[in-house]
Amino acid sequence: MISSPVRVGLLALLLFSSTGNAQLAAEAVAPSPERRKELIHLVRQDCGSCHGMTLQGGLGPSLKPEALREKPVDSLVATIYGGRPGTPMPPWHRFLTEDEARWVVDQLLAGFPE
Repeated sequence: MISSPVRVGLLALLLFSSTGNAQLAAEAVAPSPERRKELIHLVRQDCGSCHGMTLQGGLGPSLKPEALREKPVDSLVATIYGGRPGTPMPPWHRFLTEDEARWVVDQLLAGFPE
């Protein structure tokens, strides 16, 4: 049986290493600056064709932060990545990864860059 101080030390090590790995994983999936430009262009042009060139809405709803704030992030990511069957919202999984869809959602919630 492991003594209590050793268990606490092992638990602290486990927590520290998993936190560090999570941070590294988050950094690893961030798009490169070049890819960010491509994603911004995709959102402005392709998403903008339905959601409005200023993302304030059109055929599709507004993508402004105030319109998205109450929606679950995972749901928004799933909508971008997989589309919405039975609606004009297509899946974008052929053009971006799920991590890139999450980056797009983060940017939309922050007020999408020009």
